[in-house]
Parts: sequence; C-alpha cells; structure tokens
Amino acid sequence: MKKKNIFITGGAGYVGTLLTKKLLLLGHSVTVYDLMIYGEKVLSSHKNLHKIKGDIRDIQKIKDAIKGHDTIIHLACISNDPSFELNPKLGKSINLDSFRPLVEISLGNKVERFIYASSSSVYGIKKDLNVEETMSLEPLTDYSKYKAECEKILSEYVSDNFTSIILRPATVCGFSPRQRLDVVVNILTNLAFHRRKISVFGGDQLRPNIHINDMVDAYINLLFAPKEIVNGEIYNVGFENHSVQEIANIVKKCIGQDVVLQTIPTNDHRSYHISSDKIKKQLGFTARRTIDEAVLDLKKSFELGLLPNSFENENFYNLKKMQSINLQ
Repeated sequence: MKKKNIFITGGAGYVGTLLTKKLLLLGHSVTVYDLMIYGEKVLSSHKNLHKIKGDIRDIQKIKDAIKGHDTIIHLACISNDPSFELNPKLGKSINLDSFRPLVEISLGNKVERFIYASSSSVYGIKKDLNVEETMSLEPLTDYSKYKAECEKILSEYVSDNFTSIILRPATVCGFSPRQRLDVVVNILTNLAFHRRKISVFGGDQLRPNIHINDMVDAYINLLFAPKEIVNGEIYNVGFENHSVQEIANIVKKCIGQDVVLQTIPTNDHRSYHISSDKIKKQLGFTARRTIDEAVLDLKKSFELGLLPNSFENENFYNLKKMQSINLQ
C-alpha cells in the first residue's frame, strides 16, 4: 500500500479524529486543518501528524498548508441544521463560499484525489424504498442545499489528473474521541443510560445510520479505489434504515429492560432511507457494524466515565458549542 500525504479539513471533528487515528496507524502522513474549537487533545500526538489551527476561509493559510499533499478529505463544515440556522451567514461562508477556492487551491498544488463529505440529506424526503445516487436532489434546508451546491462545483473540475469523489453519508453513530451526543442513536443512548427513559417523537420515520468505524473505513477504501472506477462518482454510504421506534427498541435492548419508552405525536414526518448498493457493487464496500455495537460502545464509554456531564458538556453538542464561542 502506497503511503500518502493526506490533508483533512475538519480532522479534529467527530469522524475526523477517528479517521486521522486510523490513517496514522496505517502509516500515512496526515495534516489536520481545523479550527480546533473542541480542543487539540482529541487528536493524539504522532510523528506523522501535523496539526494546523486554521479557518477554512483563510485562503492564504490554506494555500500554504496544502503544499506537498496528494489527497484532500474535506470534512470541515457547520455540520447540522440547528447549528447552521444559528448564523446562516456564517454557515454559508464556511459550507459554500470557501469550497470553490479550496478545490482550485488543491488543483493548483497538484493534489491527485479530492474526497468530499456531502450528506444523504440532499435527497430531501423520498417515498421510494431505495434512494439511489441517480435520484433528484430536493434539499429542504440551507445546510443540505449548500451540500448539493458543492457537489455541483466539484463536478466541474473532474479530470484525469484530479480524481473527485463525493460521499453522501447516513447519520453517523457511536463513540469518538470528539464525541457528539446530538445525533439520533447517540441521543437516545444517552437518555436511556442516564435517565432510563426515552421519548420517541412519532416513531415511524426512517433514519439511515452508519457506525462511525464503518464511516472511517469508507473514506479509507476510497483513498485507494481505482481512479477509473471512482473518478467523478457519488456514493451513498449507510447501513441500517431503521425507524426511530426501532432504534429506540435497540437502545432499550442494549441498555436495559427497565428503560421506559414514551411515544409522543409529532408533526415532523421527515423520513430518510438510502441504498448503499452502488458502493458495494463497484468497490466491494459494505458497512459491517450494527447500531447495537454503536450503542454498546457508548454504554461502555459512559460506564468508564469517558463522557462526563453528558447533558451539560457543550463539547458534545454542536449547537451549544457554536452558541458559546459565537464564531463569526
């Protein structure tokens, strides 16, 4: 396996920290470019790791930092709807306005491969049983609209010398050094473990999920996938399309039968379900880890005291953190 020089924007985030750790274990050199608003300690020290505290909107800093890298994995963004809506102007400047400059800087520095983390939310609400990559995009929020816009921008630059790949991940779940407790599986597990009660709003809505370690493996798979297969391609990456009620039942099974499930009516009937057949057929990649495993990983983390003050600690909640630092 050829060793790569990999540049990860947002590499100190929920997925980025684990991805960085695994790439270093595989012998690659990694530069993490991140605002580090959750601290640098989420990234362990390593001789092949270079940490840069920087803003994705700082064009000159990005130009200097990218030199010498052959691969970009672009994870950095304001990463959920509530955090985005807190300051739409900020969200647009980071998620959309900075994207084309990043791509062009990458091209100018002879980067060979650019992997972009989009989102399965770009599809909007679909009634189809299997939502595939060829289906129309109907994003419902600015967050997902800008993800879709960035996909279009990247598609303009596809060439033999610049391999561009887009991933549309399901909702990620499980334990990370930079933990999030504001995504559905993790929210329900936190409630079940500490309060022994889960409130399920509606319950029939489908939510595609993927274990964080499978998400990391998907990125690594794409690092070495043949250019002639992946260049210019888009891949859904998920595993289980469970309903919110089914997720709650899995959490109860893993945490304890004493956990009480309460169903509350809701007007939010958004339902998402994606097919990950394309990445399986083309690249042989399948997610292997279950929601049960993600819940049990979190349970162990709670038991070991790795996630203290899990309802109050702003580092576990993107919206609380964004409110606290008031980034402009």
